[in-house]
Amino acid sequence: MLAGYAVHVEGSRGRRFPEPPHPYRNDFQRDRDRVIHARAFRRLEDKTQVFTRRYSDHFRNRLTHTIEVAQITRTVAAALNLNVDLAEALALVHDLGHPPFGHAGEKALDAAMRAHGLFFDHNLHALRIVEDFEQRYAAFRGLNLTFEVREGIIKHSCDYDPAKHPELAEYLLEQRPPLEAQLIDLTDEIGYNTADLDDGYEAHLLTLEQIRAGLPVFERFFREIEETYPDVPDKLKFNEALKGVFNRLADDLITNTQARLRQTGIETLTNIRLYPKRIAALSPAVEAERKQIKDFLYENLYYSPSLAGEKDDAERIVTELFDFWMKNPAALPHYYHEKASQESLPRVVCDYIAGMTDHFIAEQYEKYCGGN
Repeated sequence: MLAGYAVHVEGSRGRRFPEPPHPYRNDFQRDRDRVIHARAFRRLEDKTQVFTRRYSDHFRNRLTHTIEVAQITRTVAAALNLNVDLAEALALVHDLGHPPFGHAGEKALDAAMRAHGLFFDHNLHALRIVEDFEQRYAAFRGLNLTFEVREGIIKHSCDYDPAKHPELAEYLLEQRPPLEAQLIDLTDEIGYNTADLDDGYEAHLLTLEQIRAGLPVFERFFREIEETYPDVPDKLKFNEALKGVFNRLADDLITNTQARLRQTGIETLTNIRLYPKRIAALSPAVEAERKQIKDFLYENLYYSPSLAGEKDDAERIVTELFDFWMKNPAALPHYYHEKASQESLPRVVCDYIAGMTDHFIAEQYEKYCGGN
């Protein structure tokens, strides 16, 4: 039974191009499946999350991270009596617009665009992917996703200013997104905060002592595990403690959001949309722990000297290739020649680079910039 504040598929605002109903899948299930079968979704397998494959094939990439976020989101959405099909579709599509080389690649691409008075935003790029770049259907461009999924793509993690983004007017920027979309930014953080601690420890860039000393919430769970399983290897103690942190974050997201729903008296989707701030949230105490984990990762992992060389390489590759194609647009694939007649060259070059995998952009760099 869905809650009154959930998105009910029969109340969907529908697709840009109307389609007949499917005999055994509802519209949000079809959206989920269209995302999974998209070329851009497959490319996530070769896009960096934090670590390149130089470290290990066991570490997360954009695709495995996305799958983990979808699992967390399904669980939380079900506990809140939300529309699990919509929440899952939004989780699966949430990172579709990320460029190669993780945040280093995104930083360099945005800097290159700002030199031309433009910018790069991975949420807005994801919307371009599902509305234009994916070409699978004879009747329309893009994936023709429902309004609710397209809205969630751009609104799940931030609120865009209607005055600055008139092109997004149809997405009700003056209103809050449904709870199914509000969950995504939080389940994303739960996923990558705990996963990056795991991968950082496995990569020997974070030590157990360092994590215990820097994160009191982890230390509390670790001490409990030591008392219960004093003789097991440290790696298993680490796993159990990290699972405790993970469950604390997810459980709190559920219980605190339920409490906020009761406190505000929200009963309908309209109440959610018109409420002045987002309802899905962690409690103050657990939010402080989440922030502490994130700050710890930035200080000790993301800016680690061991990763600095790869970040520098990523920024150089993106920047130099962007400059190359700006000076040599004839070297772009034929499809992008056509796009350049409709949009500015910087945006076309940006779109091309943003769609690349780590492997392909490295090949292009070797081809056009000599790998120097």
